[in-house]
Amino acid sequence: MTTAPRTDRDEPRTVLVASDLDRTLIYSAAALGLNVPDAEAPRLLCVEVYQGKPLSYLTETAADLLAELARTTHFVPTTTRTLEQYRRIHLPGPAPRHAICANGGQILVDGVPDPAWQRHVVDRITAECAPLEEIGDHLRRTADPRWLLKERTADDFFAYLVVERSLLPEQWVKDLAVWSEERGWTVSLQGRKIYVVPRPLTKSAALREVLRRTGAAHTLAAGDSLLDADLLLAADQAWRPSHGELADEEWRAPHLTVLPQKGATAGEQIVKSLVRAAALARA
Repeated sequence: MTTAPRTDRDEPRTVLVASDLDRTLIYSAAALGLNVPDAEAPRLLCVEVYQGKPLSYLTETAADLLAELARTTHFVPTTTRTLEQYRRIHLPGPAPRHAICANGGQILVDGVPDPAWQRHVVDRITAECAPLEEIGDHLRRTADPRWLLKERTADDFFAYLVVERSLLPEQWVKDLAVWSEERGWTVSLQGRKIYVVPRPLTKSAALREVLRRTGAAHTLAAGDSLLDADLLLAADQAWRPSHGELADEEWRAPHLTVLPQKGATAGEQIVKSLVRAAALARA
């Protein structure tokens, strides 16, 4: 890849914050986990609407803190969502200069995908992994219609299934992981979705490119799934909640803080922790 000069900088900010979105900062109604009496539940801000209906939320306290974080750091939303799915989200605070979508397949600069980065990622996947068509054919051939709800590809980078989780055989997921590993792909089960992602397609690779362009000196990160593990490892400090794949695997790292909270309460605590750590890093 021919790397671009560092022309993406706006105002200099020493701290870069790369955070996953779903079930880290924002939560669907089913994932909110508000285990308190209704009268004590926090006020919520809707940040995503899908097909005319509210879909994703964060607490108002988290929203205020996230707006502060976006004003005082180089905040980079970092998600497995496709570009179309990401654009449905309207986070509080100023619009991010950079965002990472499709699990690292897309770097957005002022909301516009960077074609040079996309070509670089596609070239690596082509050289190192079985083609997406082979993965899709295998999924369609082996998935059972009794538990398969949808089969999709994401920006031509990876495949995912939406399933009825209660009917999904655990052994099928294990077998898929083995089959995929032999072809250079990895499997991640997140809620009702099974992601099959090429190994070179990582959030951390895109993060390193954004760091190169911005020149940030200190990196903070947060996430909840196995697809976030490399992102958390690439940061100077990292946080995860007590829900999600990483919690299920009891995943830890020396610079990782495991928060005791779950659901939207964890999301609020993550933003509080990021704001506090960013302030200390700037001091």
